[in-house]
Amino acid sequence: MNTQLIPKLIKIKQILPGIKLFNIRDVIFEEVQKVGFSLKPGSRIAIAVGSRGIANISDITKAIVDVVKYSGGIPFIVPAMGSHGGADAKGQSEVLKSYGVTEEYLNVPIKSSMDVVEIYSDDTSYKIYMDKLAFEADGVIVVNRIKVHTDYHGPTESGLLKMLVIGLGNHRQATEVHRYGVYGLKEMIPQFARQIIKHGNIVLGVGIVENAYDETMIIKAILPDYIEKEEIELLKISRKNMPSLPTDTLDVLIVDRIGKDISGTGLDTNIVGRIRIDTEKDPDIPRIKRIVITDLTQGSHGNAVGMGIADFMTERLKKKIDFKATYENVVTATFVERGKMPIVATSDRIAVEYALKTCGPIKPENAKIIRIKDTLHLNTMYVSSAVLDEIKDNQNIEVIGDFIEMFDNEGQLVNVEL
Repeated sequence: MNTQLIPKLIKIKQILPGIKLFNIRDVIFEEVQKVGFSLKPGSRIAIAVGSRGIANISDITKAIVDVVKYSGGIPFIVPAMGSHGGADAKGQSEVLKSYGVTEEYLNVPIKSSMDVVEIYSDDTSYKIYMDKLAFEADGVIVVNRIKVHTDYHGPTESGLLKMLVIGLGNHRQATEVHRYGVYGLKEMIPQFARQIIKHGNIVLGVGIVENAYDETMIIKAILPDYIEKEEIELLKISRKNMPSLPTDTLDVLIVDRIGKDISGTGLDTNIVGRIRIDTEKDPDIPRIKRIVITDLTQGSHGNAVGMGIADFMTERLKKKIDFKATYENVVTATFVERGKMPIVATSDRIAVEYALKTCGPIKPENAKIIRIKDTLHLNTMYVSSAVLDEIKDNQNIEVIGDFIEMFDNEGQLVNVEL
């Protein structure tokens, strides 16, 4: 196959909203004091942690552990991550360990089990399940980042309500809710969460909002009766602080890495403009003709869910896939398009060549191309001259350096700082 011309790219920096917290421990102690959080001495308190990719999650969890101890409680950690970690207790403990959430650092036990109990529900005919260890505790504190969901949009999306239902429901509840597709996520999660708050010994929610640089911006302690109301407001803040690509139309997007620690869908559907769910309409923007993914994060533990959102991938990425973990996640979610393998190329360059050749009658030098590290980090990226011409007058864009070749002699992407 003849080598195709691929235009050089130049580095740009986007100036994004960047308010962040510095003293996380003090903020958490102030927050729980503000809402009047208290415990009966000797109360066994389960702290539910489990979402991937949350900045400072080990420090946040450590501060919550200390709050419980200071309040007279006896804390322990329960993994709350639905079907992740291979849908088994050991795998979920290993995922927590990869976050830095360890018994050694927190000085409390981590108790992991996939066992659930059915909890009483007084307003739905569906069965509602909750982690047995958490249910049998004297109280549960649920911790999660609040952000825009990658499958649907509504008053609440990805946050504390989802953690209460999918996270604390383990594989059993995750499977039950996901069987109903987007309806299960959008409609059933709020219904179920209200019942879990009412009957599941929930004593506190800790909501986290991050800025566009993936940094902790807000930590809010919320008493159980106010979790849904506060989550709605925090989601509005999160949406306003989301990063985005600097243009609405692209020929090729090169993504250096995907992973569950980047997004629940491997790469954020809101960033790339592709949802890949039969019942859901893709966003109007951005419109990207071809997406190339080149690697899988170590923190994803082989879970390559979301690869089906892309068009081309590399052999390097394919070799890192744990198909059992990936397919378990995909089948549980029921969104099978996201688990389908893109066309596999032997090198990064060939993958991009494939993408350009399938973009239609466009000259390579006129191709609108962007290279990003992943969909979580969009403050810096590399762009082609066609993109730069479009955004050069944007006051929030800074150009760094000169145009450079993107590939080495082996056809792999050059190692650049992103």
